[in-house]
Amino acid sequence: MSGEGSAGHLPAGLASAWGFTHVGKRGPKPAHSVGQIVDAAAELADAGGFAALSMPRIARQLGLTANALYRYVSSRDELMMLLADAGWGPPPDSLPTSGPWRAAVTAWTRAMIDRFAVRPWLLDVPIQGAPVTPNLLRWLEVLLTSLAGSGLSANDLLGCAILFDGYARNTASLTRSLKNSRTSPVEAAAAMEFLRPLLQERGYPLLSAISAGGAYADDPEFADEEFGLERILDGVEVLIARRRPKV
Repeated sequence: MSGEGSAGHLPAGLASAWGFTHVGKRGPKPAHSVGQIVDAAAELADAGGFAALSMPRIARQLGLTANALYRYVSSRDELMMLLADAGWGPPPDSLPTSGPWRAAVTAWTRAMIDRFAVRPWLLDVPIQGAPVTPNLLRWLEVLLTSLAGSGLSANDLLGCAILFDGYARNTASLTRSLKNSRTSPVEAAAAMEFLRPLLQERGYPLLSAISAGGAYADDPEFADEEFGLERILDGVEVLIARRRPKV
């Protein structure tokens, strides 16, 4: 499709993400596509994390100069936006969009957390505003559809989307931090053994009681996604009840 018309005002990279191509300028045909640029960036991120994503490194991956990349994307920010969309990919086909809304939203949130686990560098890609790319909008569409019959307003639906997106990101970030911690389980256990008598002695009675029961631990399992998600779902359920017309 040509970029002249409805997509003519979009940056070339974003237009490409939607399947539009701008009419080329005079001169040699570009040796690469925007998609190849994004794929090269994704390969670097998968191998070395977000820190590996400098424009010179991406250019070298393709045998280009850093300046040559700007023939394909208008800025690094635009490339990061396209990279995020590619990194997320489409939501799983198995996600429900009908039936009980709590089950559908729970599945959506867990799918987000799972995607972060596969590509943790997505946590580091800057959020540049509301999504405008196909895959990210599809994720949003699936979530909104699962809540569409709840009676919530458009503003409520978008607020819920931000809430569940933020919860998934925070949970994935905490899990990653705990897994990457330099403190080994043995050291953590030794630390708690040292702290337990001090907690009661130094004025931390509640923490002392909790740690004595083994509920306070420094390991990835402490990031209990189930508890927090259920509490958020409870809150949305209360909101839905409030929004129902009074009889």
